[in-house]
Amino acid sequence: MQAIRVHQTGGPEVLVPEDVPVPEPEAGQVRVRVQAAGLNFIDTYQRSGAYNLPLPQTLGLEGAGVVEALGPGVDGVVEGDWVAWAMQLGSYAEQVVVPAGSVVGVPEGVDARTAAAVMLQGMTAHYLTHSTVPLEEGMTVLVTAAAGGAGRLLVQAAKRRGARVIGTVSTDEKEALARAAGVDEIVRYRDVDLAEAVRSLTDGGGVDVVYDSVGRDTFAASLDSLRPRGHLVLYGQASGPVPPVDPQVLNAKGSLYLTRPTLGHYIARPGELAWRAGDLFSWIAAGELDVRIDRTWPLAEAAEAHRYIEAGETKGKVLLLP
Repeated sequence: MQAIRVHQTGGPEVLVPEDVPVPEPEAGQVRVRVQAAGLNFIDTYQRSGAYNLPLPQTLGLEGAGVVEALGPGVDGVVEGDWVAWAMQLGSYAEQVVVPAGSVVGVPEGVDARTAAAVMLQGMTAHYLTHSTVPLEEGMTVLVTAAAGGAGRLLVQAAKRRGARVIGTVSTDEKEALARAAGVDEIVRYRDVDLAEAVRSLTDGGGVDVVYDSVGRDTFAASLDSLRPRGHLVLYGQASGPVPPVDPQVLNAKGSLYLTRPTLGHYIARPGELAWRAGDLFSWIAAGELDVRIDRTWPLAEAAEAHRYIEAGETKGKVLLLP
């Protein structure tokens, strides 16, 4: 089978298509023929060496496809089932082996590409709005990169919880996409002082929560956009890692909360994976969640897909298609 392998860290050019043996599932595992694999910014961190992984490695943390083989001791999954998964390496491949406990069934009314598109970013939007800071009616939040794949899903999840959403974008096209997702107010963060704009939109009070996926370039403004005792949820670093922070800054700016969550810790408890994925699939099947697939690439062109997302051009989800 074909897989995209990384033998040394570096730029997109280190993503190499190779023929590799078809993996055999061991006890408690299933082998899935991949129909679509999702790209995420964390993939670029792993490829570049910003996040250390043992090499050689096949990247890709999410996807969807059909079960082709079962390892010993697998219950609740059968050959022919359509499933999706997240936080499992190896998805940039024609076939992947995944722990049976880490797959969820894809119901009728949800196609494989859509399922692959929401597993990591969609469940991230779910845990950020339902668990990291459980949003309530009347709260106001700021979402950076509101037109991106994660941003548009986060906007919709926040609106479902009754929040008022301010979103940052950089172009007219992205503003239209963010507004279609339900953003109440738009800030062109490259053209204005972000914190001042947010203060103006909140009568000087600041927002209850900032969901920041940009990192270094917006971190300071995100802190300054919060009300006293507000929450800064840093869930990405598209512009680079945030420099070290003196915790005393949180006191001085209003007894603020700062957290750096990751999906793996929010699907670790029994039932959490099924809950989050189940909610997403039910919203999709009911036509209540707009999942925008921005671009697709053949599996062999993974390097081009990485260049695209690192250029900040994404306006929805990017997928690789074996």
